[in-house]
Amino acid sequence: MLANYLIGLREGLEASLVVVILIAYLVKSDRTQLLPRIWTGIAAAVGVSLAFGALLTWGPRSLTFEAQEAIGGTLSIIAVGFVTWMVFWMARHARGLSGELRGKIDLAAEGGRASLVLVAALAVGREGLETALFLWAATQAATSSGASSVSPLLGALLGILTAVAMGYAFYKGVLRINLSKFFTWTGAILIVVAAGVLAYGFHDLQEAGILPGLNSLAFDVSGTIDPTSWLGTFLKGVFNFSPATTWLELIAWVLYVVPTLTIFLRRVRTPAAAPAPAPAPTPAAPR
Repeated sequence: MLANYLIGLREGLEASLVVVILIAYLVKSDRTQLLPRIWTGIAAAVGVSLAFGALLTWGPRSLTFEAQEAIGGTLSIIAVGFVTWMVFWMARHARGLSGELRGKIDLAAEGGRASLVLVAALAVGREGLETALFLWAATQAATSSGASSVSPLLGALLGILTAVAMGYAFYKGVLRINLSKFFTWTGAILIVVAAGVLAYGFHDLQEAGILPGLNSLAFDVSGTIDPTSWLGTFLKGVFNFSPATTWLELIAWVLYVVPTLTIFLRRVRTPAAAPAPAPAPTPAAPR
């Protein structure tokens, strides 16, 4: 529940900030007549994201166990790739996101009626599809031992609702936080969560018979850490820790989290280079 709450909060806040920027810019530029197009695009993006999540949840149930594991493992690895790209993209473009969206709004407003709808749908839909895929993968990983999926989904819903409330508070000027630090901390946490999802994805592919080593365990502490205890539940939910971990899962976890987290922390700690000063104008030659 905690891991999915953080995922819902982080991803939901990104989408909320996009919506706030789009609406605030139209209001401040006295183009409120275009707001229905923005809301239409947002509604379309939410609908597509929900449909995608439903397809992921109920689509593979009629398949064989091996096919379900193969699809689940592949989608988990894809989800990790998407969320990793998103974390690094946001760390690099967060400061210029407002200007980029404003430029797209100006271009779309000059185009046809559908242009602004498409801008809003793509801006919010990208976040929505990534959120649906990663939440699905994280929920599958957290419930792989037979636990209920209610808590992870409730955590995700609470995170998204918190993000929406924060976005509204941003719009009204009530809430002000250091977004750079927020995205740095949540980005680092998401990388750790993604490492667990990646390990789970490799385990799924092992159970599907695609990858070897299902019975080659790096360690087995099932006798020490009960998966149904509070400690086992916490470790499983946040880090996707499995008491019986294969060598392939362990190697995948280490090879992902160590370099990815190191590169991410180095990038966010490195200050952006100051723009080079404009060259002085060349004096005109005397006549």
